[in-house]
Amino acid sequence: MQTMPAHAAHHDDREIETLEEFDATVSARGTLAGHRVQAVDLTDRTRELLSTDTAGAIFLGCAMREDAAAKIRGDGALVFPPVPDLPFDPYRGLVYSPDELFASLPDGYEATPDARTYAWFQRTKADGDIYASMLRAVHDDSVSDALDELLSGAPVVGVMGGHAMARGTEQYAGAARLGRELARAGFTVATGGGPGAMEAANLGAYAAPFGEDMLTESLELLAKAPRFTPSITQWATAAFEIRGRWPRGGRSIGIPTWFYGHEPPNAFASHIAKYFANATREDGLLARSNAGVVFLPGAAGTVQEIFDNATPNYYESRGEPTPMVLVNRAHWTEKLPTWPLLRSLARGRSMEARIALVDRIEEAPEALKRLGG
Repeated sequence: MQTMPAHAAHHDDREIETLEEFDATVSARGTLAGHRVQAVDLTDRTRELLSTDTAGAIFLGCAMREDAAAKIRGDGALVFPPVPDLPFDPYRGLVYSPDELFASLPDGYEATPDARTYAWFQRTKADGDIYASMLRAVHDDSVSDALDELLSGAPVVGVMGGHAMARGTEQYAGAARLGRELARAGFTVATGGGPGAMEAANLGAYAAPFGEDMLTESLELLAKAPRFTPSITQWATAAFEIRGRWPRGGRSIGIPTWFYGHEPPNAFASHIAKYFANATREDGLLARSNAGVVFLPGAAGTVQEIFDNATPNYYESRGEPTPMVLVNRAHWTEKLPTWPLLRSLARGRSMEARIALVDRIEEAPEALKRLGG
């Protein structure tokens, strides 16, 4: 079974993102000079802050007592205080977990941090306020930083597909088997983090450590709440019931956006990098899929992703072209004839050997391995 590299092993060793890291750094080094402390509650670390050198350090959104803040500023550190009354933390050091985004789900989806953040975004996105747009940008940059640390060294395969694919369908089951197959083959599965095909692939990765029965039963249970409309609460609750019944599933990544905030994130991705800016999210998802991308049948969004992915492969602007596997011949040659155009683009270039069209989902992992050499 593949595991993603441990988070702390790869980030800049001057970055402190948890209270444990703070304590370890103070005791091992005796100084915080030049360090970056991100979103750590230091209210109970006044003694350490008063007695430790913090010259050139930067404290991003760390709660602390006023005397500690004054002393730190005196040392020449920069202090960006926490922003009151925000439903999210712009300086966060780690990506989200499903439990964090769906906290308070028993009180209804509207009560969750995910829904409250979307409501804040709806209120502020049109008013042109530099402060709100700055908070969104700082948040998205923090999430990108955390995601890079999490994925350092991992072979990532993106699975793209529409949000409209309902639970209980053969297509959904197929996408889940694909996610499971990829995870078992040692890949880290990354999706757009939403419902439909995205949820199915994350579910498959979650199911990877378990036997066949777990996935079969999960698909049956989920079919009782096939879509996230009319009730996101019921749709998400069904997923958490499965996570409760089969805890400690396989790891995978979801990369959703509050730009499409009416679509909730799915609870099967173990790590969720949620963004405000959809463009940052789209580009980030494809750029991080270093071991290739599988495109399941979708509509305009998936077509856009195919060519967003094809362009750097065509120009080799990210280095060697990465594998692209399109699934479902009829869909990509007749319904939305993307494949002929992709093949024409690739002709005579090194990406030609890195694209494939397969008929069945089951063929995708093998095609990926073949194209990846």
